[in-house]
Formats: sequence, C-alpha cells, structure tokens
Amino acid sequence: MSQLLTDQQQPTTSVDTSIDPSVDISHLVIEDDNPVDNFQSAQQQRFLVQTLYDSEALPVPFLAEANVGLFYQLKEDPIVPDVLLSLGVQRGGDYSQRENRSYFVWELGKLPELCIEIVSNQEGDEVHLSRKSKRKGKTFTKKDRYGEIGVRYYVVFDPLEQIQADIDYAKAKVWTYSPEGRGYSETLAQSLNELGQYIWLDTIGVGLTLWRGEFEENVTRVWLRWCDVNGNVILTGAERAKLSDRRADSAEAKAQRLADRLRELGLNPDDL
Repeated sequence: MSQLLTDQQQPTTSVDTSIDPSVDISHLVIEDDNPVDNFQSAQQQRFLVQTLYDSEALPVPFLAEANVGLFYQLKEDPIVPDVLLSLGVQRGGDYSQRENRSYFVWELGKLPELCIEIVSNQEGDEVHLSRKSKRKGKTFTKKDRYGEIGVRYYVVFDPLEQIQADIDYAKAKVWTYSPEGRGYSETLAQSLNELGQYIWLDTIGVGLTLWRGEFEENVTRVWLRWCDVNGNVILTGAERAKLSDRRADSAEAKAQRLADRLRELGLNPDDL
C-alpha cells in the first residue's frame, strides 16, 4: 500500500483524506490508454520528472510523475496533470493493486504540492474555458479545480504560445494557493517571461526557470526546468555525466602538458 512518510503542511481544503483505504474503487477509471500528448509535451514532462530523480535536489521520498490521475474525491472524476510533484510520499510496491497505480489522496494522505500543465493547443482549459468546453456545458477550468482542492502551486507553461492572453503574455505562470484557503490569488501569481528568470517555490525547496538548450536530441528549444535557490539549473544525470567527462578530459590534458614541459626541461615525469 502507498503510505505517507512525512507530515507536509497543506492548506485547508474540502478534500477528504479520511476515506477508508479499503473502500471499493473497482468502478473508477484509472487508466484509459489514450495517447493524447504531442512530442513537445511528452519531452517536457520527461525532462521535469527525470531531472528530479536524477538529482539530489529533493529529500527522498517524493513522487514526481506525468499523466497520472489525481483522485481527490471518491465520486469525482480525477484531474490528470501533465506533471505532479508530492513530497514525503512513495508509490505502493505492488502495481497489481489498483490503489497503487494512481494518485489517490485518501491512500497517500495528502495532495501534491505542485501540478503543472503544458499547453499544446487552445482547448486545454488551463486558465479559461475554451469555446468547445463552454458548448459542452463545462463550468470549471483546470485552474479552478486545482484551486478548489487546494494544490499549493499551479503552473502553466505555454511553450508554443497558444494561450498568451490567458497568462498575461508570459511563457510560464505560477499561482500560489491563498493562505486564507480561497483558491489562487492573482496577487500571489508570478510570471516567467525571459530566459534565466526563475521563481523559487519555498514550500517545495526548488525553483522553476526558463532555459534554452538541448534535451534528448540536437535541437535547441526553450524548456521549463528546475533550478536551485540562486537560479542555477538542476542538472539531469546525462548532463552531470558529460560535465564529469569534460572535467576528467581537462585534468588529463593538464597533466599531459605538465609532463611535456618536464621533458623539455630534461626531466622524466615518470621518475618524479
């Protein structure tokens, strides 16, 4: 079974974490196998999740995942954030058990600290309802729903600039849950507009920044990625390995130059 390992302070919400974990969830649709993300979104999701597991930026245990259902009430449809991050929890070990295959708040004992949505078109309802959703009678945006249940940080990243007016023409925007428990206040919202800007997420202990570079292929793009308190990007495992190789090559080259100089002076470096 999944378990809560540390007590993380959460805002007061209407989410019920006291549901009996033995309750029958066989009727809940926890996976539908429908591939809906484009390459951009899929890569961005991997970038964010992979970096946290490659690094030591956060104390373990934590749970970072992409496209996993967030079930916050037994009789409500789940939200499916592009990326979620929850501190102090870990997955259940047995994936044959349905309660271990999605993020059930009553199983894990708490909400995620952060949910990220990556905009791929104008129909995602990240901040405002699309015309299509309005015709279908929808009344809640994703921002409304995350704010209703009390997720601490809600992030929208718009890499292809699909909903710029909705997020004040920023590349990314971060909303922080109001301490009064009234959803997301615009006075607490922060925007990322330029490369190198960063927003520190104090409750979590990492930040978010805009960075331009390569990930998984030799194509340069703008990415949303994690950073430290000074805005320095947190490296992936592959980036750390490359940096280590470069340092080793540099040290070897320095040693070779020193050996050559000693030989020029008539000394055998092997005898020293």
